[in-house]
Amino acid sequence: MAGPGIENLLITVVGAGFAGVEAAWAVASRGLPVRLYEMRPVQNTPAHTTEYFAELVCSNSLKSKSPTSPAGQLKAEMALLGSIILKTAEQHSVPAGEALGVDRNAFGAAITAVIEMHPLIEVVREPFTASMAIKLLSEADQTLILATGPLTSPDLAEWLAKLTGRTHLYFYDAVSPTVDASTIDHTVAFGQSRYDKGEGADYLNCPFEKDHYYNFVRELVAAERVPIRAFEAGGKRDADAPASELEEPFLEKIKYFAGCTPIEAIAEKGERSLAFGNFKPVGLTDPRTGRRPYAALQLRPENTERTLYSLVACQNRLRFGEQKRVFRMVPGLENAEFVRYGVIHRNTYLEAPEVLTPFLEMREHPGLFIAGQLTGVEGYVESAAMGILAGIHAVNRVRDEVLINPPRETAYGGLLAHLQDSTPREFAPMNVNWGLFPTPEIVTRDKSLIRAAKLQSAQSAFQTFLERNS
Repeated sequence: MAGPGIENLLITVVGAGFAGVEAAWAVASRGLPVRLYEMRPVQNTPAHTTEYFAELVCSNSLKSKSPTSPAGQLKAEMALLGSIILKTAEQHSVPAGEALGVDRNAFGAAITAVIEMHPLIEVVREPFTASMAIKLLSEADQTLILATGPLTSPDLAEWLAKLTGRTHLYFYDAVSPTVDASTIDHTVAFGQSRYDKGEGADYLNCPFEKDHYYNFVRELVAAERVPIRAFEAGGKRDADAPASELEEPFLEKIKYFAGCTPIEAIAEKGERSLAFGNFKPVGLTDPRTGRRPYAALQLRPENTERTLYSLVACQNRLRFGEQKRVFRMVPGLENAEFVRYGVIHRNTYLEAPEVLTPFLEMREHPGLFIAGQLTGVEGYVESAAMGILAGIHAVNRVRDEVLINPPRETAYGGLLAHLQDSTPREFAPMNVNWGLFPTPEIVTRDKSLIRAAKLQSAQSAFQTFLERNS
């Protein structure tokens, strides 16, 4: 369906998921025409079941409605920028406790109708190919926003792989859990790199005594796991192989790519497997005992500010509730708050710190913006948030206006900081959480007071941002 009066088109959006819908709406709401490509139903994905835009393929929850939560603050910022997803979700909400739950079909039908009826949005229901992208970007003043999500077509994925030198595009996610640094027990976890190598205490170490270690391993092996879905049962491609070339599907016998075997699968090989592998304590001395621990789980800083720590080599397929239960058995993590749980699943995303500007534009390819999960954020709401921002930046670029991001103190600023953080690490997708907000300069260890200060700072900074850029 094409909107009437589309002339001098300068902006094209590919993908009508959460990010693509928000990007197209952001462009059209600011007075510019936009063409939105969606390949369904001409070409379906293994995960989608309808022709609706912004289809909810997993949970029907759009996270917390609480205005004092990280997700609540992000939603508030998105609403002030004109989010169509949130407006439509509220109109088709269902009871879900503190979360914003939606009626899948009613929401999908409504958002599709709103987009298709906008006079400045032309909807094209056909696949958008790499050759089309190359041709479009070769034309003067044309801008392309890619919002194709975790199931990006093999054709576009291969093109993106070539653009990024193949080493900065991921097709499979193997992520360890991440915890809020302020919830780690630092009387137990101690800072030390093995054999004191590296710059200072690059790691925190959670030391196990023998009995504690074996109890942990037994619970880890027995914990309930997430089943593998057929469409994500491939593996990670070789760096020189085509982007579409995944390992043979595995359902009965799971084959994991090197370095990303789930921790529970390693533990199944023998009770001492982790003590000689992921949790080997060599080169470490527990300051409480003056000797080497029986085993040690290491925590690595996840950002420059060290407000987040990931559990090294603890990627897993456990259900989220089980992860919380089992990993809280680790000494020093008894009260840890998990801001991201471990996963091993099919995904597609860029190594944002290496290839994206702070404005979601490809560093080496001006005019090509990335939105949604491709940027390296995680979740419906976060993907939609990046869609809004990509649309705004695309409009400003076309109008030759200065590109400006929300301040660092805001929820948006926290997500963007993650996408630009060049801390040496395995870059992995992140959702909005308290650890992404800067730590306020207040003298207190009261977690509730610290978070209240973070929230107040975010609200004030975003309001100032709007006033200066309205």
